[in-house]
Amino acid sequence: MKHLTALCSAAALLLASTAFAQDTAPLKIGASLPLTGNFSIAGAKHRAGYELCIDMINERGGILGRNVELVVSDNRSDPATAINQYERFINVDGVEAVYGTFSSRLSFPVANILAKNNMVHPLPAGGALRIYTQGHKNIFYFQPNAAEYVGASLAGVIRDLVPEGERPKTAAVISADDFFANGVWAGLLGEKVMDPADGSEVADLAPGYLADSGIEVVFSERWPEEGFNDWLNLANQVKRANPDLIIGLTASAEEAVQLTRALKTVRATPKMVYFSQGTQAEFLEGTGASAEGVLVHTSWHKDAPFEAVLGGQPFSNLDFVAAYQERFGEIPDEDAAIPFAVCQGIEQAILGAGSTDNAAMGEWLSARTRDEPVRTILGRFNWDERGLPADKPFLMTQWNDGELQFVYPTDEFVGVDKLTHPKNGF
Repeated sequence: MKHLTALCSAAALLLASTAFAQDTAPLKIGASLPLTGNFSIAGAKHRAGYELCIDMINERGGILGRNVELVVSDNRSDPATAINQYERFINVDGVEAVYGTFSSRLSFPVANILAKNNMVHPLPAGGALRIYTQGHKNIFYFQPNAAEYVGASLAGVIRDLVPEGERPKTAAVISADDFFANGVWAGLLGEKVMDPADGSEVADLAPGYLADSGIEVVFSERWPEEGFNDWLNLANQVKRANPDLIIGLTASAEEAVQLTRALKTVRATPKMVYFSQGTQAEFLEGTGASAEGVLVHTSWHKDAPFEAVLGGQPFSNLDFVAAYQERFGEIPDEDAAIPFAVCQGIEQAILGAGSTDNAAMGEWLSARTRDEPVRTILGRFNWDERGLPADKPFLMTQWNDGELQFVYPTDEFVGVDKLTHPKNGF
């Protein structure tokens, strides 16, 4: 009898110690990132943003008393690899939550896998509208809006900041054949967005932001997503069209550099230039004075006075900039800031749900409102039923005097700089 009692006591202690070990085991979060391949520069910055956020959370005691462990895999900028890695995170590595990857090209197929496994899917990058019209639950975009609606911010700059007699009347639109770039193109030119799965119409964007602004498209062209190097020929075609406004929808900052260099070489003389990529330091380093006056939309700016929380403590955007500089010796750009905000959002979801149960996390995130949002270094977030942020404008920035300045909207916060217009060529 004593032997049986001892066995029972030992079993009870074992169960208790096992439960305690589970409660204090690292909280694993998986992220498949393009650390090599076409998106490698952005992928490396995404990793830096995630890792900095997790390290700072762990310094503050972790989440629910548990240290957070980031499990990262390199998807080599390949969709099939990204799919396999998220399945492995869930079914082999035992992650309790995930962070999204970079680019719509990767995020679109990953969304299906995470939905099938009932995981909360926080996207740092993946703005193509069709990602959010598949009926997935628990998908949340941590940028201001879908790609198709980016053009509203450019139209706003022209309408609100450029005198009527000086507004562009003609435009050349050139674009990578890329998920995100194609979305911005559709919004600017007023095209229909179709679901590739069944051919159904997702949205009709007519007449488009350019036509609505009274701007005629005098040249439009797409280049292949991979392997394109005929930049000078493309730039010459743009120059011959002689547009007032050049719109370059590049898939990466590297492409934006190549395009700018080519336009400079052929001596193009637009009055206004807008690129979908180019907020990164690499763009300025690769273009120098040619970057002057270039407009770029962004989800984040280093001077934005957004107040947030991290590890249950106040943590502002300015705190993030200081912490990033201390760690990496340079000022961050949006490719590091956006994943940091995703990390903040998932921390708040776990704390709000009181567990890592993804259904409960999703319910908590879906219940956010303008008055009770997720608070990040990108500002507040609450989402509509599709998973797109509600009432959150893009920021428009412009390179001036070697600095990326915030110029629009003018009523979002203090510190707005004056728009430089016209650009007067490259």
